[in-house]
Amino acid sequence: MQRLAEACERIAGTTKKLEKTAIVAEYLKSRTPGEAAVSAVFLSGRAFPLWEETTLQVGGALLWRIVAEVSGKSEAELTATYRRHGDLGAVAGEVVPTTGRGLNVVEVQERFRQMAGARGPAAKGVIVRELLSLSAPLEAKYLVKIMTGDLRIGLKESLVEEATAKAYGATLSEVQRANMLLGDIGETLKLALAGKLSEVKMRLFHPLGFMLASPAESAEEALSYFEEAAVEDKYDGIRAQAHCAGGDVRIFSRTRDDITESFPELPGVLAGLPEDVILDGEIVAWSYLAAESNEPGRALPFSALQQRLGRKKVSDEMMRKVPVAYLAFDLLYARGELLLDRPWRERAQILDQLLSASKVPVMKRSPSAQGRLTFEDGEQVTNAKVIRAPVFRASSALELDALFEAAQARGNEGLMIKDIASAYAPGRRGKSWLKLKRELATLDVVVTAVEYGHGKRIGVLSDYTFGVRDGEQLVNIGKAYSGLTDAEIAEMTKWFLEHTVEDQGFRLVVEPKIVLEVAFNNMMRSERHNSGFALRFPRIVRIRHDKLAEEADTIERVREIYEAQKN
Repeated sequence: MQRLAEACERIAGTTKKLEKTAIVAEYLKSRTPGEAAVSAVFLSGRAFPLWEETTLQVGGALLWRIVAEVSGKSEAELTATYRRHGDLGAVAGEVVPTTGRGLNVVEVQERFRQMAGARGPAAKGVIVRELLSLSAPLEAKYLVKIMTGDLRIGLKESLVEEATAKAYGATLSEVQRANMLLGDIGETLKLALAGKLSEVKMRLFHPLGFMLASPAESAEEALSYFEEAAVEDKYDGIRAQAHCAGGDVRIFSRTRDDITESFPELPGVLAGLPEDVILDGEIVAWSYLAAESNEPGRALPFSALQQRLGRKKVSDEMMRKVPVAYLAFDLLYARGELLLDRPWRERAQILDQLLSASKVPVMKRSPSAQGRLTFEDGEQVTNAKVIRAPVFRASSALELDALFEAAQARGNEGLMIKDIASAYAPGRRGKSWLKLKRELATLDVVVTAVEYGHGKRIGVLSDYTFGVRDGEQLVNIGKAYSGLTDAEIAEMTKWFLEHTVEDQGFRLVVEPKIVLEVAFNNMMRSERHNSGFALRFPRIVRIRHDKLAEEADTIERVREIYEAQKN
């Protein structure tokens, strides 16, 4: 573990990508295959391989308390140290005694597995205390960083992939593809070492990365990228990847969390598909109308769907109160083949055939009324749960504007415009998929600190300071206290109290993991926040449970909005 920590220090000490890659490759080659495999996972910022979905469930407050116990430092001393570093791992590295015997990375992962299986903070705390007591100071620094999932050394899994290819003489594309299919950079490393990357097969029920869309400012701009575009409504729901095989179904969110239990009515329908598949789509709250109305119903606002989120058990009453639909719009795996490299037009054709064979309702545009959609079949739509998302075509800005108005008339956010010749690129945001929305400006931000409220909100944490990404750090840009319901504030209060990094009395510095979508009227230059900007009249649109902090907006996006606003 000491060697890994030393390598991490060297990686953090350079900003050059090639140097970081070379350091990782050199380190991996110096370790045994087992040590290198575990180290690759740790260097990706995780305690376990991605596909396992295992979590430590150890909060910042617990780590803070144990660091204090192991070090013998007072609360005031720890707080002063934290203020110097702004990172709990760095605090541990400074205050943990030098008497530990040291640890091996394989031993560390074994302890992590024990920690993940332990029930309750007390049982987990015993294992954390043992780890920190055995570790040398530099080891303690990176143990805490791995446990919090925040290495902060400028290293992403993509660079670990490059280092693996460099270390073992494989091509980068081979390593990337194997890691995508397996969801395990450690296992990928072992296969690269053995020269068996080409033998990797798709591991179903392991979520792939989602292809992302870039914003387009206008219909003219959107159509400037493609010779021919497919157009879909942009729904205000939860992006969801459905894996269906052998009668089993699991549904994953964009953060690759298993959300199947939150939507128990969907697996039964998806299990009826005629073959093993991976679908990409959107789960939305859906208003089902009677079949005789000749209308398919419509997506409800996201606020309706929020009532379904985060529940381990969903009652029949809740399913009746907030029915949902899975709108399928892409196909990643079918016929025993991964379809990512196929163009969109082929994937769409196979998806149409697949859903047609399983009698899934398909919506089509009605020529009798602009903006209306009808079901292609006469099924009782109250029983519909999986729907083929309608696709239109547009070849002019005028047609795209008309489709946009129709989408908003249906209560949807706007449009998705897709290049029909594009492959599916997991985790990438390019110009092959575009999103067109016209609304008040919004940013996806990360909560960095919280404060207790006033009046009826005394006793709950309702005032949120938030920031955007600037390289490896977060820079604050605003503060908001309106937009969430009392129930959401109560839920967030509980979370923030369990994930407090520094208690300043009225104000708490918290783990930067909660992403909010924040709307605002305009943006100003300001010295009040360390971003150099401030938002005017910010209000919270929603909690982005589907986003990781690493996916929040950047300072570059802030500058773009500011310049566009000026112009």
